[in-house]
Amino acid sequence: MIETHFRKGTQTLKLGVAKVMHDLFPHETFKNSYSIGEGVFGNLVGSMLSVREVKLIEMKLREWVEQDSPIQFIERKDGYYHYQVGDMRVKIIYPAHTTTSLANPFTITPFSYGFIIDFSEANIKSNKPIEPPFLLASTYESSQNWLNQVGIEFFSDINNYITSGRSLQLLDLAEAVQEKKISDIADFIIKQRRALRVLLIAGPSSSGKTCFAQRIATQLQVLGMKTVSLSLNDYYLNREQIPRDADGKYNFDCLEALDIPLLQQHLEQLIAGETVEVPVYDFIHGRRTNQPVTMHVGPDDILVVEGMHALNPSLVPDINRNLLFKVYVSALGGLNFDLINRMPTTEVRLLRRLVRDDWYRGSHPETTLSLWAGVRRGEEENIFKFQEEADVMFNSNILYEMNVLRPFAESILSKISDDSPFRDTKERLMNLLTFFEPMDYAKVPFNSILREFIGGGLYFSR
Repeated sequence: MIETHFRKGTQTLKLGVAKVMHDLFPHETFKNSYSIGEGVFGNLVGSMLSVREVKLIEMKLREWVEQDSPIQFIERKDGYYHYQVGDMRVKIIYPAHTTTSLANPFTITPFSYGFIIDFSEANIKSNKPIEPPFLLASTYESSQNWLNQVGIEFFSDINNYITSGRSLQLLDLAEAVQEKKISDIADFIIKQRRALRVLLIAGPSSSGKTCFAQRIATQLQVLGMKTVSLSLNDYYLNREQIPRDADGKYNFDCLEALDIPLLQQHLEQLIAGETVEVPVYDFIHGRRTNQPVTMHVGPDDILVVEGMHALNPSLVPDINRNLLFKVYVSALGGLNFDLINRMPTTEVRLLRRLVRDDWYRGSHPETTLSLWAGVRRGEEENIFKFQEEADVMFNSNILYEMNVLRPFAESILSKISDDSPFRDTKERLMNLLTFFEPMDYAKVPFNSILREFIGGGLYFSR
């Protein structure tokens, strides 16, 4: 219920932003471009907003909220909720409140050629402005520029590829651009091979970082560099030593859940060319096995470290930063439903996880959904705040993935009963899926990041 109220408050504010932008700039086109943390970057298409104009937008939006004006719900049609806001009709993907005073608290910060509207409760309570996400914004802009070059703007363009019999052309295009990006990262690493010793890869849940780690290792091997893989998960403490959260549950997401002294010792030894005995963690029994793995990194090799905390500076405080190359991986998206309605990256990752948990773990969707709030808290505390530490970001979103995921996800969500506490989440996700024309998964390449979730991949076994 708390999540639903927050989401409705956010959607209410979205209605207000659409109205304020229309009132202030009636001859311009407003766009909600992409997610920034718990907020969104907005801009006028083809124009640059000044700091003064952004301050005016914030002032008018606060006035709109404080007026406690009614918002009229008109109808639900074609997957959209239609509202009358003053003299303006707006359609949005999620439902909103019908009075402006229930809009979420917010801050607006000028950024680049537009503004960031931030809903982060922590930032608002502490009166802390959002830190400028330059690398994240640059990654989004790069993805957007490429989409413009190939003439794709909205999800409807993807659907047109499928309904017109060009799904293989779409698939080839989507996979080729990802392979090109991974290859470019590998080329950059090779150019610095004398300085680099460790490749650190981090990202939130269901970002595709495991598959990315395998594919970047392959690209590096093509270029003549041997890689040695190390997983942070093998350095978990025995379960009884894991710290507990406020609810008394084991907190596997905190840095202190890892044997940091041993990990740091091993990293320093491996960088120095020494041989170490790396632990192997048994997740079923919650402790290390008695069969460690011998590991050595040669003078011309690179150590690939993948895990949630890989970008946290506290993980490797005593290692020269010039020896490290950090990659942040996430399904950042790029396509929207229309100019106002974007596809939240969190929803993409949740659908990925639902499908993956069903395929690989046989998990009921309610189990996955019950854990999701904790997963999100862990990401906020341990991943997102370090994303700008990366040397490069990789957008793991695949153009056609929602179309392929739809049949899988619909089948999985149908297992949730009407009296389930997750009924609203089921309805929300089912509604989202209706916007995507189903696409046959059989042609998805075996090394595609999407295979990490739907199965049948080169790097994964059921």
